[in-house]
Amino acid sequence: MKKLAVYIFIILLGTFCFNVSAFSAEQKAASYPEDVDTQEILDDEYSPEDIDIEKMYRDLPVPNFKYMHNIDPGEYQDTMYSTWSPYPLFRLTAPLFFKTIAIEPGYYLLTPREHDGAWYILFKEAGKVKYIVPCYKKEMVPMDFYKNNLPQVKMTKVQLIREKFLKVVGKNVKSSKRQPIPDTYLEASDMDNNFISIIVYWGNYRYYFVLRSIQL
Repeated sequence: MKKLAVYIFIILLGTFCFNVSAFSAEQKAASYPEDVDTQEILDDEYSPEDIDIEKMYRDLPVPNFKYMHNIDPGEYQDTMYSTWSPYPLFRLTAPLFFKTIAIEPGYYLLTPREHDGAWYILFKEAGKVKYIVPCYKKEMVPMDFYKNNLPQVKMTKVQLIREKFLKVVGKNVKSSKRQPIPDTYLEASDMDNNFISIIVYWGNYRYYFVLRSIQL
């Protein structure tokens, strides 16, 4: 019996060390951080059509702050547990505008950040903050949104056994508990009068902001 237990432990340990695909699958699986509010939010609770987009756009100020050396100081904390960027990638093929800010075509990592009590989206390119635009709303992501909108990874029997083993270890050995990277999603939709509504889903929250295809 003792030998059998040793053999089982060796098999599980080997699976833990060498099954890289299972680790990637777990990182991609939809998950909420532990501090998630379990209160249900309806999908149609809020939409950009509920407000006067043009008035809101005109009222929002152009950000007047910058980051030292254009480095996002919170990025280290966000990426220390992941091997790839935890931010949604935004591919822009034509210029977009927020008042005097002209966002050139390119690939940007969109990152929500708070500054003086207000929320902003950082457009980051090659690790540097290139543009900052204000958000006009932040709210909780509806429950099961990621589960319903992100592809779910199917695991093999060996991967499922390993998953159960890791959960047992995580519950009993605090130092071994891994931090899941936030789930992300991105929505963009055309609106009247050349406005474009963009919603960044990042972890427990989603952030609304608006740009224009023609400068106003």
